[in-house]
Amino acid sequence: MDTAISLPLPGHAVFETALGFMALAWSETGLKRLCLPEKTHAAAERRLLRLAGEVDVSGGRVVPEWVALLIADIRRYAAGEDVDFTSVPVDLSGVDDFRLDIYAAARALRYGETTTYGGLAEKSGHKGLFRETGAALGANPVPLVIPCHRILAAGGKIGGFSATGGSVTKERMLELEGVRVSPPPSTQASFGF
Repeated sequence: MDTAISLPLPGHAVFETALGFMALAWSETGLKRLCLPEKTHAAAERRLLRLAGEVDVSGGRVVPEWVALLIADIRRYAAGEDVDFTSVPVDLSGVDDFRLDIYAAARALRYGETTTYGGLAEKSGHKGLFRETGAALGANPVPLVIPCHRILAAGGKIGGFSATGGSVTKERMLELEGVRVSPPPSTQASFGF
């Protein structure tokens, strides 16, 4: 894996992980955008640049120390290590209070810990608003740091996921954390004859 970091614009970086190429954008306040794995560097850069219109970045092409540490932690996570992202500064300026509540409740979930959309709505003080919670998570600008992949549909089903790869990416991330959401394999083996 190449450890280089590409900087397509000031306040942006594209980097390779064991899961694929990821990209992020930051402001002086904190992380503004995180794009989950893409198959190629170019695809990650395109996705980030598509979203960059929503990101007000500042500063030069120097990667701040906290961003370099975050990239190293994301790489460790992608390699299967238990990483805690709760101390990462996040810039959620312009996000409404409901989404802030949902994101704060999601961010409190630890590595390998899951809940349902309804459970997260309740934990955030918005009991019964599970659909709205799902919509808020679908608009999450910094997945992984705000771990929306840890939120499941009722009955422990995988549910939706707006990142590239959809629910397959979500399941892959959960499997890294030791969470199995697909049905267990049959106990009765097929003999194939």
